Amino acid sequence: MNGQALPLIWLLSDARNDTGLEAGLRALPKGSGFVFRHYHLDPAERRRRFDELAAVAREGGHVVVLSGDGDWGADGHYGPTECLGGGLRLATAHDGEEIEAALKAKADGIFLSPVFPTASHPGGARLGAMGFSVLAQQSPVPVIALGGMNAERARELNWPRWGAIDGLS
Repeated sequence: MNGQALPLIWLLSDARNDTGLEAGLRALPKGSGFVFRHYHLDPAERRRRFDELAAVAREGGHVVVLSGDGDWGADGHYGPTECLGGGLRLATAHDGEEIEAALKAKADGIFLSPVFPTASHPGGARLGAMGFSVLAQQSPVPVIALGGMNAERARELNWPRWGAIDGLS
């Protein structure tokens, strides 16, 4: 998958949005992306939940990405550069050094976060709109805004690619 085909909108799974994921996936525009994380589950339950959600995502024509390096039939992998497996490779980054590491690891796209205040890291540091823009515009691969994102904030940021946990579920 080249950068042009990388979905614009991404729903990421988490323990706190689990009960709304099926509805969230069905509400996404066709051809969006889904990142399955669910770190809170034991391995067998995590695999079972992945299979359930991947089926719903595929019904909507969405790209399915797995956090971790397992081979569960996902279209790709998400996470720190040392955890990227085969297929579509989506790295996580929080600063310029991590963007450089993602590029060296041949990431196809980079989730850059946190842009805004987020429930995942309450009170934590954030990039803000200016910090995000400065870093994102330096990347030769697509950057996906993450952290406190929703449709309104994506418009405010004037950035087409974004992902959310709470903002889409």
